[in-house]
Amino acid sequence: MGRTILHVDMDAFYAAIEQRDRIQLRGKPVIVGADPKNGRGRGIVSTCSYEARRFGVHSAQPISKAWRLCPQGIYVRPDMAKYARVSERIMSLLMEFSDLVEQVSIDEAFLDVTGSRELYGSGEEIARKIKSRIYGDQRLTASVGVAGNKFVAKVASDLEKPDGLVIVPPGKEKEFLSPLPMTRLWGVGAKTATYFTKMGIERIGQLADTDRAKLIRTLGKGGEDLWRLSQGIDDRTVSPEEGYKSIGHETTFEKDTADPDVLHDTLLELTEKVAQRLRSHQVRARTIAVKFREADFTTYTRRTTLQVPADTAERIFPVAQRLMRPLVRKGKLVRLIGIYGSNLVEDQTGQLPLFGPERSKDRDLAAAMDDITGRFGDSAITRASLVPPASKRGKT
Repeated sequence: MGRTILHVDMDAFYAAIEQRDRIQLRGKPVIVGADPKNGRGRGIVSTCSYEARRFGVHSAQPISKAWRLCPQGIYVRPDMAKYARVSERIMSLLMEFSDLVEQVSIDEAFLDVTGSRELYGSGEEIARKIKSRIYGDQRLTASVGVAGNKFVAKVASDLEKPDGLVIVPPGKEKEFLSPLPMTRLWGVGAKTATYFTKMGIERIGQLADTDRAKLIRTLGKGGEDLWRLSQGIDDRTVSPEEGYKSIGHETTFEKDTADPDVLHDTLLELTEKVAQRLRSHQVRARTIAVKFREADFTTYTRRTTLQVPADTAERIFPVAQRLMRPLVRKGKLVRLIGIYGSNLVEDQTGQLPLFGPERSKDRDLAAAMDDITGRFGDSAITRASLVPPASKRGKT
């Protein structure tokens, strides 16, 4: 018998936590993100409740657009410290069912439960136990996909949200994927789906029946990768994190964008999150990388190595902007953007004076910001020095 892989995805995680903790928010359209400022705010939606999604609000959307779509919504600043605590507890619950847990974001993880079936039962039984365990402990719902590989499990977990459970039996992967739209494939956004529509391909099953060699000739390695996914083939293993080799955040835009304001605000928010995580783990990054996925599913990474390791947005964000600059100037539509710190070194606070008074001031400011965000939420404060006027966006 083959592998049994679970993908556990928390439902509207940030918003669900806020609704759990504040009874007055339950059943209401809750939007977690930047301050909308009556439609004039900058920044993006981190996540929103399912009630808000009925108005067209979604994650990674400009907060000003969310306000236009749902002015009656309840806008809440993120409390990343609280969400991180809940996430840590949930991940510890998952580890009760398998040693092979790969956390891929704050609210989702893959589990390989192949070796746990004798103890806990079938993949479906384990999934039900996990859902019950999470709800009993945290009063939060999770959607779970059960399949023989990571890709199919990931797709399955998204089909019956919220509180869903979808099982794909072994050997049924291709049949399961066949009727789904092309946008369910990793790396295929609306623009790429339009490209395939011109080829007469609108469903994954149609791609699966397309000549493999033709796809490779047309799309190169990307064509090969998509063809394999359309067959339900994914050989990647569940890889538990062994220490922190890198710390990063990324987000996928609901709609591909080249808007410099959106790119700037998103990169800034991601940078602040990465910097705060670096400090919380008492490490600094020597290498900064920015990841892009364009609308045609081309993915590439630009990176640079710093002379002095960094753990503050004040130092990391200008570097990230320089890495992003060529893409912004090309004006290409972007589907995904991410930032990572790697080549991590232990924070030696006692050595800070060697870097000069400006570095010490920067660290003091970062510590103050951590204290504020810890008490009032991740978006409670943003460095004014990192937010240029709108007229200068994309020209950094």
